[in-house]
Amino acid sequence: MSTNPDEKGVAASPKEHMSPQQLTRRSLLVSGTALAAASAFATAGTVRKAQAQQAAGGAGSQPNILVIFGDDIGVPQISAYTMGLMGYRTPNIDRIASEGAIFTDSYGQQSCTAGRASFILGQEPFRTGLLTIGMPGDPHGIQDWMPTIADVMKTQGYATGQFGKNHLGDHDEHLPTNHGFDEFFGNLYHLNAEEEPEGYFYPKDPEFKKKYGPRGVIHSYADGKIEDTGALNTKRMETVDEEFLAAAKDFIDRQHKANKPFFVWFNATRMHIFTHLKPDSLGKTGKGIHADGMVEHDGHVGQLLQQLDDLGIAENTIVLYTTDNGAEIALWPDGAMTPFHGEKGTTWEGGFRIPMMVRWPGVVKPGTQINEPVTLMDWMPTFATAAGVADIKEKMKQGFQAGAKTFKVHLDGYDLTALLKGEAKDPPRDTVYYFDQGGNLNAIRWNDWKLSFANASHGNIATATREVPSWALISNLRMDPYERGLEEGGGALDFLARNIWLLVPIQGKIKEFFADFNQYPFQTGSTLNASGINYGWLQQQAALKRLNDLESLAPR
Repeated sequence: MSTNPDEKGVAASPKEHMSPQQLTRRSLLVSGTALAAASAFATAGTVRKAQAQQAAGGAGSQPNILVIFGDDIGVPQISAYTMGLMGYRTPNIDRIASEGAIFTDSYGQQSCTAGRASFILGQEPFRTGLLTIGMPGDPHGIQDWMPTIADVMKTQGYATGQFGKNHLGDHDEHLPTNHGFDEFFGNLYHLNAEEEPEGYFYPKDPEFKKKYGPRGVIHSYADGKIEDTGALNTKRMETVDEEFLAAAKDFIDRQHKANKPFFVWFNATRMHIFTHLKPDSLGKTGKGIHADGMVEHDGHVGQLLQQLDDLGIAENTIVLYTTDNGAEIALWPDGAMTPFHGEKGTTWEGGFRIPMMVRWPGVVKPGTQINEPVTLMDWMPTFATAAGVADIKEKMKQGFQAGAKTFKVHLDGYDLTALLKGEAKDPPRDTVYYFDQGGNLNAIRWNDWKLSFANASHGNIATATREVPSWALISNLRMDPYERGLEEGGGALDFLARNIWLLVPIQGKIKEFFADFNQYPFQTGSTLNASGINYGWLQQQAALKRLNDLESLAPR
């Protein structure tokens, strides 16, 4: 159910990629460098809006799009959800919610890489293989056949910039500027990977670090120029978000002066562990380092919102605030907290539920609350529609031309535009799939129901084991969003037994997801756990190679 102040009680129901190229790490390629017409509105009541749109590139032009990601931020860390319960407030992030819509059933993925990949690619990480945490030295990453939101935006004349954490691959081939972005300035991994070379046990051999160590903070451009600006050590971590913020603001300024619509993805390092704060931020709240970091992060969001106001383009800019995955309780109190069962790295709600809010003047009424399930994947088709590309989901299936590339993929996201307007008769999405880091389908949410075929035992992202119960565990997430009923509810078994009918429609949803898998490319995921490697695995790899060889000989 979706509500806004003007509509009380009204519901707005919402192949294996067989030819990977050999990748060359560390190559630094250096080469040379890199309007909408204004129109008038007829009535006096629209003059202010017309001026704002004119400043942004003309009335009726495509909106600018600013996406702000936190890192590992739990739902209660945003005071729009908990009203100061955590001992501090986030007024700037809250402003996005109060001036737009806040989502209660918003989903990322179980970890950083998976969440970010699902957003920018609009596909389930099971398809793209970007399921687990990307590591320094790992050749696994985003592939050329995967379209990004930036690729789509470029077809509509947008300038595209990404600033801050990327985490979609270690090699030059994986950089955002090879996947639709004009400019990138940021780091490539989870934050604690960057400080590993400072650790006591980290090998001091320069060759080891060259092969397996983290690259520095990268500044790259679509023309092929790549600059390593130096290591992201613990000292630089204190202020690196300020570097990313300055670069993002500069990019926005330049596009505004050029009268060009922009798509900017700002990825803060806050609040990933381990937190290193500058002296001015430390101790601000008296509630611990996580709270201090959140207040700093909220201030950075405020600077971006203020810039839009100062430039007069806020009325023609979509602002989305969200994060990649659920809270990492394992490392609390540096990590975040959540009331949902489980945490980052698990397929319990605590691993997947994320804060999400969007401001879209003229589309989303201020104060809207949306209870329908939405995911990070849904923003690709939504932003495509906003930019002027309708039905991107179907167009991608048929083949979509973006510059020199032609993409043909199955997008898993759904256009949220009607839902955001309050015009949707039915939710655009009725199903959420919960894949774990190893690519196992652990659970499915269908409408209010969640069936868990497997789950993480009581442990954390590193220590939990995958358990498969005899029957699928059944929860109703509207009645029990925190998944406590099965363990603490006295009538849990009775509830499960009376609702086994769910197994049949859920099987249909599984078949629906895998129905066209052989028609579109996919990449298998990598893993941080080598326990599955055995003779059977080797035989499977050999069989896949033979199949690929046979396919290459087949007449086209």
